[in-house]
Amino acid sequence: MKVFATAKPGWGFVAVDPSAPMLDLARLTLGELAAQASFHQGFIDIAPAGPFDAGACILTLHFIEREERLRTLREVRRRLKPGAPFVVAHYSIPQDEVHLWMSRVAAFAISSGIEPSHARKAQDAVAERLPILSPEDDQQLLYEAGFSEISLFYAGFAFRGWVAYA
Repeated sequence: MKVFATAKPGWGFVAVDPSAPMLDLARLTLGELAAQASFHQGFIDIAPAGPFDAGACILTLHFIEREERLRTLREVRRRLKPGAPFVVAHYSIPQDEVHLWMSRVAAFAISSGIEPSHARKAQDAVAERLPILSPEDDQQLLYEAGFSEISLFYAGFAFRGWVAYA
């Protein structure tokens, strides 16, 4: 949000997160720019109705089970103006390659100075606990939620990012 707020000082932002500490961190990170935002603790249902000019969901959907993810995407779509862009990025890994990709993430973390046992423990926890979908499934959910013109704009390690339009 800070990148958006810095680039577009006249814009207003709405932050929605179930975690109060994450919202506090967002306020702290934004500093004086926090005046451009309203903060709402909870899930998509507490988000204002909109309509909004754009939306972003960064590094969150991989925490949500498939059916709830679809419901969340539909609710985001419902709050956007027709044609509004939506940017989404999260873990998205071919299902038969989850272990391979997570081992690559761990190897990168280790090469960056993370203790190997910590990196492997994190790798195992992510692979076991997160409902990670394949890139094809993630893209299909965007279509099912009513988005169009979906295109991949980012792929790095186990992360993928798409831009789609309401």
